[in-house]
Amino acid sequence: MNFLEEKIVKEGIVKEGNVLKVDSFLNHQMDIELFNDMGKEWKKRFAGKNINKILTIEASGIGIACIVAQHFGVPVVFAKKSKSINLEGDMYTAEVESFTHKNKNQVIVAKKFLSEEDHILLIDDFLANGCALQGLIQIVQSAGATVEGIGIAIEKGFQTGGKIIRNLGYQLESLAIVDDMNAATGEIVFREQ
Repeated sequence: MNFLEEKIVKEGIVKEGNVLKVDSFLNHQMDIELFNDMGKEWKKRFAGKNINKILTIEASGIGIACIVAQHFGVPVVFAKKSKSINLEGDMYTAEVESFTHKNKNQVIVAKKFLSEEDHILLIDDFLANGCALQGLIQIVQSAGATVEGIGIAIEKGFQTGGKIIRNLGYQLESLAIVDDMNAATGEIVFREQ
C-alpha cells in the first residue's frame, strides 16, 4: 500500500452513491506534506517528459497542482468554471460534467496562457467518469498544445474515466486506484499497481 492509499484508509470516509470523502486531507483541508509526496511521485513517473506547464480545473485541483508545479519548476494554469469581469480577451472553452456536483459547467482558459509551444501535465484530485479531463484535453488541443501526461490523485477504477482516458493513448498516472468501496463497512479495495 502506498502513502496515498494509507492516508485514504486512515482518514477517508466511504459514503452511499460511490462517494469517497477525503476532505480532511485532499479537497477541503489540504495536507501539504502529502501533496509534496504526490509531486515527488509524479516527477518520477513523468521523468524525461518535456513539461513546461501544469493545467488543472478549479477548485480542488489547484492546491495539488501548485505543490506539484514546484517539483517541475513550471507555472500552473487553472480552468475557471465561470466567467468573471477579470477575464479578458479570447478564451478556450469546454463543457464538463461534474460527477460530484451533478451539474455541467463551461470551463474557461484565457488563450494568452496556452499556446502550441506548451507541453502540458494535467493534474486533478479525482477521476470518475473522465468528463473534466476530457474537457481539459479539448482545451489543450484547441490551443495546439501537447498533453504530456495526466496525474490523478484518486481514480475510481470501477467507473469508466480511467479506461476512456487510457484508450485515448495518454499516460495516466493515478496514485491510488479504488476498485471497490462499501459504504456499509467502510471497506476500500485498491488496485495493485
